[in-house]
Amino acid sequence: MTRETRGQPFNILIVAQAGRLEAEALLFAASLRANSPAFEGRLIVAEPERGGLWRSETALSAEGGAELERLGAEIRPFTARLFGEAYPQGNKIEALQLLPEGEPFFFFDSDTLVMGELAGLSAHRPAASMRRTGTWPVEELYWPGYTAIWRSLYDRFGLDFESSLDLSQPDEHWERYLYFNAGWFCGPDPAPFHKRFSEWAVSVRDAPPKELEIQPLTPWLDQIVLPLVIHSLGGGRPGAELSGLDGALTCHYRLFPLLYARESDEVVRVLEEVAAPNRLKKLLKRHPPVHRMVYRGQGAEVRAMFDRAALPRDEADLRKAIREAGFWLR
Repeated sequence: MTRETRGQPFNILIVAQAGRLEAEALLFAASLRANSPAFEGRLIVAEPERGGLWRSETALSAEGGAELERLGAEIRPFTARLFGEAYPQGNKIEALQLLPEGEPFFFFDSDTLVMGELAGLSAHRPAASMRRTGTWPVEELYWPGYTAIWRSLYDRFGLDFESSLDLSQPDEHWERYLYFNAGWFCGPDPAPFHKRFSEWAVSVRDAPPKELEIQPLTPWLDQIVLPLVIHSLGGGRPGAELSGLDGALTCHYRLFPLLYARESDEVVRVLEEVAAPNRLKKLLKRHPPVHRMVYRGQGAEVRAMFDRAALPRDEADLRKAIREAGFWLR
């Protein structure tokens, strides 16, 4: 791939802290280094500091931090002042402040594996992951409906609601409305993205429109506000320039038992390959799900339980089957 055929260089942001996220960040960094050698940007690992709205221990281990840096990551601390421990998903919103202003960026959840070369991607137009289900709004007995709920949010921030709709989908069907998984999102400049995402998320959290009175905001707040931010900045559903995310280039696996149950053979191969070096293994074995699933072979036992071509339609059923077999780990 020549420089002329690649997208503009961009930076990557992930969040990591003590425990599960440290193991995930190590796997993300190792898979990025192994499978995207042409990546020219910075990998910034945002580390929430203990203090502010975090009272529990958040610091990466000294060995884990050193290994992340050896893999090419820059560890940047930040203090959570808006969300913190009460809403850890808010870390991704606050951590955007760490990215260089005016430079294209991608945010990825740390529970993501890089499967292929990312250098050809373009972040010139804000977008986010479409690997989502209709998790929000939640249908309630006395709710006003999808249109009323989403329109109230667009009205709150002075946005054009009609232009956000996918008119190929029927009215009051969840896919008609702009809705993303916040597992990855991107844009040409993190500064306005951060400003709107943080201000609007706080606005919705603290004073939701009356149409949201019986709607849960946790854990969905980031995914409620993300479409509004992206739409306001001239973005929308991802196009061909982002082909391969949630596919050949990345896998947002979420939890290791789910990875082994439902992801492709290629995803399992990449996971086990990047986790194999001894210097990484000694760190990852500290995290019980990786230790048991990858190194003790329980992942293979979970995998043997399911036919990837005929998985349960509801993830809850998948989780239940894994749990009943004694393999559920977080």
